[in-house]
Amino acid sequence: MTATDTRRPSPTPAGTRSPRWTRDGFEIRFFGIARWVVIALLVVVTAFPFYYMALLSIRDLGSVLNNPGALWVDLKHLNLSAYKRVLVSVSSGGEGFLGFMRNSAVLSFSTVALTLLVSIPGSYAISRLRFFGRRQVSVLFLAVYLFPSIILAVPLFVFFTRVNMRGSLVAVLLVYVSQTVAVSIYMLRNYFDTIPVSLEEAAALDGCGRLATLWRISLPLAMPAILANALFIFMVAWNEFLFALLFLADDRSRWTVSLGLSELTGNSIEIPTTVLMAASVVTTIPIIVLFFASERLLAGGLTTGAEKG
Repeated sequence: MTATDTRRPSPTPAGTRSPRWTRDGFEIRFFGIARWVVIALLVVVTAFPFYYMALLSIRDLGSVLNNPGALWVDLKHLNLSAYKRVLVSVSSGGEGFLGFMRNSAVLSFSTVALTLLVSIPGSYAISRLRFFGRRQVSVLFLAVYLFPSIILAVPLFVFFTRVNMRGSLVAVLLVYVSQTVAVSIYMLRNYFDTIPVSLEEAAALDGCGRLATLWRISLPLAMPAILANALFIFMVAWNEFLFALLFLADDRSRWTVSLGLSELTGNSIEIPTTVLMAASVVTTIPIIVLFFASERLLAGGLTTGAEKG
């Protein structure tokens, strides 16, 4: 063999193994393990506060004072009296959170319904119709949401006081809708922009009008975004505190869960820690249940209304 003679390395014989530690093999193994480690850390960091909060709510107050850092509860120290005190009415010696949750549920679901009723046709019109100032109107909706709520607090308080609606759930509902409809229109408009116009044109050729096209084509395709917006609006209305404090503070029977939690936090010296944690768990559970209940609908909406061949 001459000096200039070069030969390719012979292929690996059949039945022999390739080198065990290659760069690609190392990366695949490393990232395969690191992915699960990161997921486990994120789950622990996310779930541990709620777990500890729930743990404190079912422990006996004496055991909490003696060993507040315990990460489990003995059956002999299991005590659900904190939940009973949180849920029963004030006249029965409780905190009345069952009524607070009812008020918050009415406000939250009503806010979701009214906001979507306005934002769906509004966002569809901005996405599909061509009119003067269309781009400016779209930006204006987002700009309105950027102003802090405290700016509107005093004018709205004076207005609803003069029209004798202060202390009414309807007044709070109108404020919640005005607070959420702008960002809902902006978010849904961006999603409607991603729906192919060809689908609506095909429906128009089949004789569908604008409303029929919206109902049969666009809404099923936009269902994931609509459900995501509904969940976002629900959380905003469920956790809102400022306007609930302004309009509902005088009548305890119309309080929301945020006002109830605020009262317990303000009386933290008199209120046991277990009761405060039980109230926090009761307030958090509806959001978690609603999220997991809508998760399947969010995934199912991705394939609903697709074009069939």
